[in-house]
Amino acid sequence: MEINPITVEELNKYIKNKIDGDEFLNNVYVKGEISNFKLHYTGHMYFTLKDEKSLVKCIMFKSYTGYLNFMPKDGMKVCVLGSVSVFERDGVYQIYAKAIKQDGIGDLYEAYEKMKAKLENEGLFKDSHKKQIPMFPNTIGVLTSSTGAVIRDIINVSTRRNPNVHIRLLPVPVQGLGAEKEIIAGIQKMNDEHLADVLIIGRGGGSLEDLWPFNEESLARAIYESEIPIISAVGHETDFTIADFVADLRAPTPSAAAELAVPNISDVRYTISTYENRYKIALKRKVQLMKLRYEKCMTRRVFKEPLQNINEKYILVDNLVKKLSTDIIEKLNKAKIQLSKKATKIDTLSPMKLIARGYTITEVDGKIVKKSEELNIGDKIDLRYIDGIIKADVIEKISIKG
Repeated sequence: MEINPITVEELNKYIKNKIDGDEFLNNVYVKGEISNFKLHYTGHMYFTLKDEKSLVKCIMFKSYTGYLNFMPKDGMKVCVLGSVSVFERDGVYQIYAKAIKQDGIGDLYEAYEKMKAKLENEGLFKDSHKKQIPMFPNTIGVLTSSTGAVIRDIINVSTRRNPNVHIRLLPVPVQGLGAEKEIIAGIQKMNDEHLADVLIIGRGGGSLEDLWPFNEESLARAIYESEIPIISAVGHETDFTIADFVADLRAPTPSAAAELAVPNISDVRYTISTYENRYKIALKRKVQLMKLRYEKCMTRRVFKEPLQNINEKYILVDNLVKKLSTDIIEKLNKAKIQLSKKATKIDTLSPMKLIARGYTITEVDGKIVKKSEELNIGDKIDLRYIDGIIKADVIEKISIKG
């Protein structure tokens, strides 16, 4: 007896009808921890609800998300009210959530927040410690999986922006137990051997558990102590890890990290060309300005008759010398007149003038005698004449009454 096969579509429809007809599955209330949360640009929310042993995919359409009083995040413990149905195209069953209630914070998320607060208080996130990313690095060091899309994206973007840049990949695990130790060893090797000018540490998106190695304290401190600037490119744009906060620069995606690390050589050439044109124009204007100044200077009298200014200074000096000589002669003449007047006055008062008129001067011991009462009989006196001195003795005193 021949059995006719059914199509995959028919099988999925059958399963969907079975599940849709189950009253219990039409109104389930499930608790678990959110993982792989994504807010689509359409407004729909996609996430996984899990516990220690199992997980189930969930979707919440935009028509229901507006009633939420919080934004779901990876690691949150929640209770989801909704219905279970099958997405026929993929043959996957999922919960179509109508309401979500917070049921506490997941253990990993709580540990993440505690570690973030601890390192922030220690100053590991401060901008003052962050190193400048080199403008034109020769070698880009990459710490990521050698088989993932991350390294391909970085290579494609980097070589497109600058074909001369050298990419040095140091393969490391980016997920799982102990992955942070391998990443730390890679950072130390890059630093010890000076293998790169800037480092990119990256991986694709994932759940909080998948990204957990990048939340480890040991890796955060290794990034903080690295002498080579580090760009963190972990997960998607909405994913934030401890490594992102400690790194010198955070990129939303690995491709964006490559764009931040490698300058676009076309843009650089355009900038150089622009500056070159500006300098040429500026130099041309400068030459024109200097030429105009030169022509203006050459039309001045000082350049046409360079000695004219010197000759005018000579005339000024001659006039000053002439004035100075006149002033000196005038002062000398005034001084001679004053000297002559004083000499005449002195000469008039001179004792020799009196002697010349027939008078004598009587002296005793070199002192002039003005009155006869100053002399006694027998005193020896000197009588000074115009042509000499006569020595005499006082033999008699005769008083003259006036």
